[in-house]
Amino acid sequence: MRYDGREFYEIEVAGLRRKLPVVSVSDSLWIAAFVLWGDVELTNACARAISARLQPMEFDCLVSIEAKALPLVHMVATYLSDPIAGRFFPYIVFRKSVKSYMKRPRTVQVKSITTAAVQALVLDGPEAERLQGSRVAIVDDVVSTGGSLRAVEQLLDQVGATVVARATVLLEEGGYENSNLIALGKLPIFTK
Repeated sequence: MRYDGREFYEIEVAGLRRKLPVVSVSDSLWIAAFVLWGDVELTNACARAISARLQPMEFDCLVSIEAKALPLVHMVATYLSDPIAGRFFPYIVFRKSVKSYMKRPRTVQVKSITTAAVQALVLDGPEAERLQGSRVAIVDDVVSTGGSLRAVEQLLDQVGATVVARATVLLEEGGYENSNLIALGKLPIFTK
């Protein structure tokens, strides 16, 4: 979509309307910035919708990437849990740097549309062991080019986990294509 100088883009997702700021990520590219942090109503609505779509599938664990998707994956895990039966659904978060507490971390490189430099995706060794042989669903807030998803899948493949589902709140148009991606809505990207 051509950038026309607009400051906001209005979207409806999970039955709620939000006005997103349009921000420049380069001299010729603008995006509608979708951030769940602090928006409890929207985070819960999106998590309910995603968990309902994931519910019929069989998987052992959710995985996500720090940081913006953290409240979302936590709530998806909450909705998939059964506290009465004492069953709480696990999730693992891939970090963006190696931390001092990590043992035998595994890393891959990833380039994001919203980050200037190449980043690392890191999986702590004990978490890699927990994922070995498991079936997982990846949950993210926004998928743009799919670079982060592919990096997560690469790490999961290294540890012997199988991706059975991919879910996101929003898919940016013109980037990642996968008919198996669960997306609650689409976001335009704006160019000159």
